[in-house]
Amino acid sequence: MKKKKGNSEDMDEDILNEIDEEDLIKIVEDGKEYYFEELDRIELDNGKKYIAMLPLYEDEFPNDDEDDGNVIILRVLEENGEQYLEQIEDDKEFDEVGNIFEDRLIEKYENDEDTTVEKRN
Repeated sequence: MKKKKGNSEDMDEDILNEIDEEDLIKIVEDGKEYYFEELDRIELDNGKKYIAMLPLYEDEFPNDDEDDGNVIILRVLEENGEQYLEQIEDDKEFDEVGNIFEDRLIEKYENDEDTTVEKRN
């Protein structure tokens, strides 16, 4: 998956008014465009980089074919100056990174009255 900064003319203006342009990410996969809001990025001691994103939809509520709005966590790779995103296949790695993001996002949004973040069990 190749990552590009989003192009605001491709999305509904009501959605874009709520998101900073710098946090908008457009991913083009198999000719189809997907938009995400970047929530956070981390780099671990081993040099691996990760991103947490929230899918954005044209409609306020996704239909059955679309995701339910869960946070998506991907590994960030860089090659020839381009950034690529890939799924994290290893369960242990995913759990470790997921827990780090979870703690960071809870801390980031705990004082935001409009946002509810729950810790998983």
